[in-house]
Amino acid sequence: MSCKAVIFDMDGTLLDTLEDIAATLNTVLAAHGYPVHSIEACRYLVGSGMRELIRKALPKGEATPERTETLLGELLEAYGKHWNVLSRPYEGIADLLDGLEKRGIPKAILSNKADHFTKLCAEHLLEKWNFDVVMGHHEGIQHKPEPEGALLIAGQLGADPSEILYVGDTGIDMLTATRAGMYPAGVLWGFRPESELLEFGARSLARHPSELLELLEGCC
Repeated sequence: MSCKAVIFDMDGTLLDTLEDIAATLNTVLAAHGYPVHSIEACRYLVGSGMRELIRKALPKGEATPERTETLLGELLEAYGKHWNVLSRPYEGIADLLDGLEKRGIPKAILSNKADHFTKLCAEHLLEKWNFDVVMGHHEGIQHKPEPEGALLIAGQLGADPSEILYVGDTGIDMLTATRAGMYPAGVLWGFRPESELLEFGARSLARHPSELLELLEGCC
């Protein structure tokens, strides 16, 4: 593989946002008398966008279109107030991003989180680094694992998909990379286990961000 650019997932890959997402979700659920979820359970609820997060979090039979939209609106409002209470970059991410900038390697973010919140998190929690593209979910772009967003970013970066290292922490990310014709690299500090990453196509696994720089040294 010849690597000319890197696309990162954000939540669970660059940023540890799980506690803020879980707290906000549980506040909304509790307000309607629904059971709340542990942090560990939330690891498996997130990853497919905020509407799907609501659907998965509701008890069986409760996720009607009307109920889902109501709670989604409340979740977006609540998360807008509490998105950055505990969220932060993972240990080692600063050195990784510094290393990419030192090497002049273009980098981008692709998230299933709403585009507004994706950009907000990048602007405030990753403000020291320049990302060539920051894209969350928005109208006209399908959620990952559909490859549309990844391929759009590839075009904006001016790189062939086969020359892009795609980095993420879930099976959704590994599927996205594979479907887009990119190199799928899974990270083990995020929300999902090694077994899921391997099952969905990870070709490399990193236990620390520094290992991604080593991978790049070998392919760029």
